[in-house]
Amino acid sequence: MDFGRRSTMQPHGDPYGNARSNLPVPATVKKSTHGHGRMSLAGPAMRAPYPIPPGTNPRQSLMRSQNVNPLLQSASKPQNFGRTPMRSTNRRGSMWQGGGQGSAPPSSQTMKDTRPLRDRSFQAKMRQDVGTFLMSTGFEVAPQMLQNITGKDFRAVFQHLIQCLDPLWPFHTELRFEEHFMQALRAMKYPYVGQIDIKWLPTPAAMHSWSSLLGMLHWLVELCKAREHYMDSRHPTLQDPTLIPDEFDDIQHHLALAFNHNTLAYVDFLQGQDVFPEQEKLLEERYARKDARVLEDLERLRERLKEIQAEWEQLKKSAPPFEELKKDNGSLRRDKLKFEEILRRFEERKQKWLRLVQDEKTELEYNLASLEKMRAEEQRLADIVKVQNLSPEEVLRMNTDHESLTRELESLKHKVAEMSQVVVRLEVSLTRKVSDAEEALDQYTSLLSTLGLFPPLPPPLEDVDLTVDLHSAAANPQGLLSGADIRKVVKPTLSRITEMKRTAHAEVESERIKVDDELDQLTLECETIEEEVLEVMNKTNALSDQADELREAAQQEGLVSNAEASRLERDLAAARTAAMANGVGVKSRLQALQIAYREQVDKVNRLKEDTVRAVIKNSSDIVAFKDEVSKQLQYLKDFAEAN
Repeated sequence: MDFGRRSTMQPHGDPYGNARSNLPVPATVKKSTHGHGRMSLAGPAMRAPYPIPPGTNPRQSLMRSQNVNPLLQSASKPQNFGRTPMRSTNRRGSMWQGGGQGSAPPSSQTMKDTRPLRDRSFQAKMRQDVGTFLMSTGFEVAPQMLQNITGKDFRAVFQHLIQCLDPLWPFHTELRFEEHFMQALRAMKYPYVGQIDIKWLPTPAAMHSWSSLLGMLHWLVELCKAREHYMDSRHPTLQDPTLIPDEFDDIQHHLALAFNHNTLAYVDFLQGQDVFPEQEKLLEERYARKDARVLEDLERLRERLKEIQAEWEQLKKSAPPFEELKKDNGSLRRDKLKFEEILRRFEERKQKWLRLVQDEKTELEYNLASLEKMRAEEQRLADIVKVQNLSPEEVLRMNTDHESLTRELESLKHKVAEMSQVVVRLEVSLTRKVSDAEEALDQYTSLLSTLGLFPPLPPPLEDVDLTVDLHSAAANPQGLLSGADIRKVVKPTLSRITEMKRTAHAEVESERIKVDDELDQLTLECETIEEEVLEVMNKTNALSDQADELREAAQQEGLVSNAEASRLERDLAAARTAAMANGVGVKSRLQALQIAYREQVDKVNRLKEDTVRAVIKNSSDIVAFKDEVSKQLQYLKDFAEAN
C-alpha cells in the first residue's frame, strides 16, 4: 500500500460522526474516542440519515420548503399561520437540515460571486489558465474545446480536476453525473455552489451557464495549483516520514511518525495480528537516531561532570588557599603603591633634567651666536680702525658710544618683545570677542526666525529690516556691523514690537476669559437641559408604565368579558334548549339574557376603544418628546460647532 500520497479534500459532513463504524480496532493501539482513523480526506460515502421514530408529538423541521410555486406555498400553510395563539401547542422545530441532496445550502454558499465572469477578457484568461493546467497534468485539450465545450468534455474535465485534488475520490457508475457534480463541489467547499444549476450540465456551453461553469473550473484549477504548491512545500503538516530530519522538535513530526506507526500496525491488525514488534522496532530505531547526538552530548557532559567532581573533592581535601592568597595580595598591593610612588618621583626628576638640558642647549646656542656676532663686529671695527688710523682717545670714545648704543638697542629690543606679546594677547582677546559676537548674532538671528521678525514685517513696520551682519575683517570699526542702527532703529523697533505683542496677548487673554465664561454658561445650560431631559424621561417612563398597566387591565377585563360572554352564550344556549323543551314561557328570560349579552359586548368594545386611544395618546406624547429632545440636541450641536 502507498501511504505517501494522501488527499487534501475536506470530509463530508456525517451527522452521526461515524459512530456506527464496525471496523475492528487493534487492542494494543490506543485510539481516540472521537477520531475516525486515517482515510481519504474526501470523507466516507454519503449515508442517508436514520428515519426519525414516530412519536406522539414529533418535532417540526425549521428548514424552508424547497417549493418555489407561490400557489403551492400558500396552500401548504397551516390554518393558524400568521396568528398569535394564547398558548403554544407545538414544540420548537428541529434545525438539523438532514443529509439528503435536497437540503438547502448553507449561507456561505449563497454569497454573491464578485468575479467579472461576463467579461470576455476575464473569460479568455480563465480559459487560458484552465487549458494550460490541463495540458501540464497530461490531459489532452483541443484548442477550441473550452470555447464550445460539450457535456461529455465538461464531465471529463471536471472529473480530471477532482481526481487531481483527490485521487481517491469515488466516481460511482451507478450514480448520475449531476449527483457526483454537486456532491464534489460541496466537498470542495466551493463558495458559489448555490449559483449553479444542475440543469446546465447537459449543455454547459450555453450563454447563460458557461460563464458560471467556467468560473467554477477556474476555481478548481487554482485549488489544484494551491494543492500542488502545498504538496511540494515539504511542510511538516504533510506527515511524510521521509521529510522528517534526523533531529526534530516539531509536534507535526511526532504526529507523522505516530500516524505512520498506526497505519503499518493497522495493516497487520487487519491480517489477524495482535502484536506489532516490527513496527515498534522501526519507531524505536527512528527515535534512537533522533536522540543519538543528544546521548553523545549527555555522555560527554557526564565525563566532564566526573572530572569536575574529582577536582572538587581534591579541593575540599586540601587546605583552603584563601588566607595565603590574601596575604600575598596585600603584600603585592603595598609593593605596587611603593613602585608607583618611585616611578612618579623618577618621572618628575626625568622631566626636570630634560627641561634643564633643553634650557642649557638653548642658552649655549644663543651664546655661540652672540660670540660669532661679537667676533664679526670686532673684526669689522678692527678693519675700520686700521683704515681710519684713529688715536686711542677716539677709539675709547667710540667704544663708549658703541656700548651706550648697544644698551639702548637692547632696551628697545626688550620693549619690542613686550609689545609683540601684548599684540598676541590682544589678537587672542579679539578673536574671542569676535567669536562671542558671532554667537550673539546667530542667537539674535535664530530669535528673529523663531519670532517671525524677518522682513517684511507686518504693518506698520514693513519698511524696517532688523537683520544685522558682522564683518570681522573690516579695516574701519564703523564697518564691523552692517544693517540698521542698533540704538536708533533696532532697539526702538523691538520695543514697539514687544508692546504690540503684549497688547495682542492681553486681548487674546481677555478673549479666552470671555470664551471660558461662555463655555461655563453653555455647560450650565447643558446640565439644565440634561436635568429637564431626565425629568421628561422619567415622566415618559411613568406614562409608559401607566399605558402598560392600562393595557394589562384592558386585557384582564377583556378576558373577564370573554369569559362572561362565553358563560352567557352557554346560558343562552341552555335557555334556548329549555325554551324549546318547556315552551314559550321562558321567552322573557331569553330576551333578558340577550340584552345582558349585548351590554357585555358593548362594554368590551368600549374598553378596547379606550385602550387604543390611551396607547395612541401615549405614543404621540413619546414621539413629540423625542422630536423636542432631538431639536434641543441639534441646537446644542450647531451652537457648539459654531463656537
